[in-house]
Amino acid sequence: MKSAVIVFPASNCDRDAASALEQLTGNKTHMVWHQDGELPDVDLVVLPGGFSYGDYLRCGAMASQSAVMRAVKAHAERGGAVLGICNGFQVLTETHMLPGALMRNADLKFVCRPVALEIEETQSLFTRKYEKGQRVYFPVAHGEGNFAADEETLNRLEGENRVVLRYAKGDNPNGSARDIAGILNEKRNVLGLMPHPERVVDPLLGGTDGIALFHSLIEALS
Repeated sequence: MKSAVIVFPASNCDRDAASALEQLTGNKTHMVWHQDGELPDVDLVVLPGGFSYGDYLRCGAMASQSAVMRAVKAHAERGGAVLGICNGFQVLTETHMLPGALMRNADLKFVCRPVALEIEETQSLFTRKYEKGQRVYFPVAHGEGNFAADEETLNRLEGENRVVLRYAKGDNPNGSARDIAGILNEKRNVLGLMPHPERVVDPLLGGTDGIALFHSLIEALS
């Protein structure tokens, strides 16, 4: 599987994502600057976590206007896989590649800790190596992770099995509607999630629950 990670000004998880991909695929990851107008020939594009443009205006709003996002959209329209993690999820909603919005956390505080998640959907490029209902632990680190959408959109996401991850009961860190932690687009080749799977791929970092997400992609895209 060939992959690229987009680098925005003030991204701080781009190297984490690249390290996880290189460790698990054995292939060099392309680091693509946000002003580049084209992508290399890759199967997967990752929009990493961090604080692109310092989270000025709205989280992800300025990054969504970067030149490279036109190429990312075209990649997704061709059926290529896109993974948006934390700030990357915010960018995906700002570009309307995913519905809804990420609002300020319900308690208005930045939260940084491992959270319990339940796998809701295993029929996707990203989660085929998990079991439905499986409980996993990924860390979160965000101040604006409260997923919001109107009832019609939420019902559609649920009805089309596009809610991939949900915060376990009692462990919702941000107030997200229906405990939603990650969603798919209609074509099911774009995933946005607030927790960080790339931070749990090595026992030395405190867990390995994120490995199956990357193994799912490797199996689907290689």
